[in-house]
Amino acid sequence: MMIAVSIAASSGATLSTQGGIASLVPDLIVLLLVATTVALLSRRLRIPYMTGLVLAGLAIAELMPSHRIGLDSSLILNLFLPILLFEAAINTDISRLRSTLKPIALLAGPGVTLSAGVTAVGLKFALNLDWTAALLLGTILAVTDTVSVIAVFKEVAVPPRLTTIVEGESLLNDGVALVLFNLILQVHNTGSVSFTDGVQQLLVVIIGGSLVGLAIGYLSAGLLVRSDDSLSGILLTVAVALGAYQVGHFLEVSGVVAVVVAGLWIGNLGLSHRVSASNRVTLYSFWDYAGFGVNTFIFLLIGVEVNLTTLGQTFPAVIIATLSYQLGRVVGVYPLLMILNQFDRPIPMRWQHVLFLGNIKGSLSMALALSLPVSLAGRGNLIAIVFGSVLLSLVLPRTQSFPWLVKSGLNLSSISPVSQQTDELRAQLITAKAAQDELEGMLKTGILPKAVYEEMRSLYQVQVAKAEKSLRDLYNQWSMDVATGKGDRSQLDTVRRRLLLAEKGALTDAVRQRILPESIATTRLQQIDEKLLGLEDD
Repeated sequence: MMIAVSIAASSGATLSTQGGIASLVPDLIVLLLVATTVALLSRRLRIPYMTGLVLAGLAIAELMPSHRIGLDSSLILNLFLPILLFEAAINTDISRLRSTLKPIALLAGPGVTLSAGVTAVGLKFALNLDWTAALLLGTILAVTDTVSVIAVFKEVAVPPRLTTIVEGESLLNDGVALVLFNLILQVHNTGSVSFTDGVQQLLVVIIGGSLVGLAIGYLSAGLLVRSDDSLSGILLTVAVALGAYQVGHFLEVSGVVAVVVAGLWIGNLGLSHRVSASNRVTLYSFWDYAGFGVNTFIFLLIGVEVNLTTLGQTFPAVIIATLSYQLGRVVGVYPLLMILNQFDRPIPMRWQHVLFLGNIKGSLSMALALSLPVSLAGRGNLIAIVFGSVLLSLVLPRTQSFPWLVKSGLNLSSISPVSQQTDELRAQLITAKAAQDELEGMLKTGILPKAVYEEMRSLYQVQVAKAEKSLRDLYNQWSMDVATGKGDRSQLDTVRRRLLLAEKGALTDAVRQRILPESIATTRLQQIDEKLLGLEDD
């Protein structure tokens, strides 16, 4: 249903003028068949799924049965973008996000701004654009689309902290880029905006969006806990995802930030253990499907939308734009993280290479290009440059070899047999404990009689005991190996980091509740921060 609606919106078809939904059915069938074929072939040919979709879109652009389907900026910004942001937000663990907040904030804030500025300067002088067009184009090309990168991370095991940084940056940089884009458009429309007014407006938009997201997330989380129906939960979360963006837009604050904050609140507090396990699984499964479906059709329609003739005419400008935004990404990653390493947990150089190599463009860049005002000089050429840059970033050999670079070239996914064994035991322990928790709830609500509860719980307790014994033996072995300099500290450091973060959170809560004086807590917090800095990267 969502797909049919999106195609109808993007093609501009109406019931009265083009025979209604029936006229869209052939296009829908073709797109579904193409997407299925690409999904099967991409695994066999070992190419990224999103790249295969774009290439398939190019191939079928002239073969659509009824009419050419195009991307529409309002459709992407009002429907597709909130769905993608919300799906990413509810799957993000705030505790891990909090531990990587500094690099994420640096990359998504100053990093995006620097990237946009460097790209704009390069385009200004290389393509002889006026400053407004160059700044708009620089901002559009500063947006990173991490869908392909995260897809690689799901196939190739990488350090969890690196995954969190990439996901966190993708959550926040869209909002920063949209705010910058709107500020530049305001300058274009009004003539000028002072630096003070620009910074003030930036803060108001971001803080306002955060407050809107908090309010909607808080209210909807309460409703989600009180509802024991997974279907109504799905409807509620869809309304939150789309509604938060619209409310933010109506109040002239950042709808993107509102969606992200609402999604984080629901994912970490709304879908807590007070919601039944079956309902949580259903909701997460639905949003996984929604994100996958939206990404599938966006990248397929990117290929359909690109005009190869126009791309050939603007190819030199596309190459210049690609080199410019790559240079901008270099400036927005390496110098800032080098500064960050002086006062926060260091980001290894190999990780910085991944952040640079994952500089792939996607749907938001195309949506912003399509939303450029008609009054902007050379609008058609700017759109063609953006479309060509997006296409090039998705089909470059670097994109195809990215899994190899992560796994072998940068050696980020080496998993020892001990680590694999540990993860398997943790999985066994986590699942058994979760089942026992669910049994507790079923006993309290009267679903199970006590005799059946005790029998089933004892079966899981056997699994728990075996896993705990094996993990305790491994822990003792880790301690001995680390003490003698033979072992890897990372496994122990992961546990220590979670414990230190728990201590830090408890101290912060105690100060906020006036249980402890701030002077006492500050010293202890500094000690915890020093211990966190001393731990190895996970």
